[in-house]
Amino acid sequence: MLPEETAASTAESEEITGEDEKISEVTDSPAEETDNDGLTYFDGILIVNKTYPLPADYAPGVDDEAQKAFDKMQADAADLGLNIYISSGFRSYDYQAGLYQRYVDRDGKAAADRYSARPGHSEHQTGLAFDLNTITDEFKDTDEGKWVAANCYKYGFIIRYPADKEDVTGYMYEP
Repeated sequence: MLPEETAASTAESEEITGEDEKISEVTDSPAEETDNDGLTYFDGILIVNKTYPLPADYAPGVDDEAQKAFDKMQADAADLGLNIYISSGFRSYDYQAGLYQRYVDRDGKAAADRYSARPGHSEHQTGLAFDLNTITDEFKDTDEGKWVAANCYKYGFIIRYPADKEDVTGYMYEP
């Protein structure tokens, strides 16, 4: 799960004036910027994915705003008798390197690339991404998983790797 303001914008709107009306057109060209620290932004949003890496020394820790949003979401879920918790938050470059290598050793590179980011390419390194409870498919069928899927947007989060978007995200579904 990832705060929605960190998700890559794949389109931006432009107004085009026709003869009698304004037409809103979606283009596939957000403004890309790279700062002096090697970070990539699209329209002011930090991007990290299989194409845009973070520097190995980028290590902000857990983002305070994201943590506060999660804490509120967790409290609201608890009020309903649900138990959600962060099973994986901020990961350093080195931690991700070891995790990715263990997956490669166990399942091979092609398989690992479907469910684990290479070091420098993990959104967890931004301090903005959280895995909740478990990332197994069974989570989606729990009361907690259903509640998170239905309500995470209210707290500024998204399900980052939806079931039907592996061709877009490059990663298999994570509930």
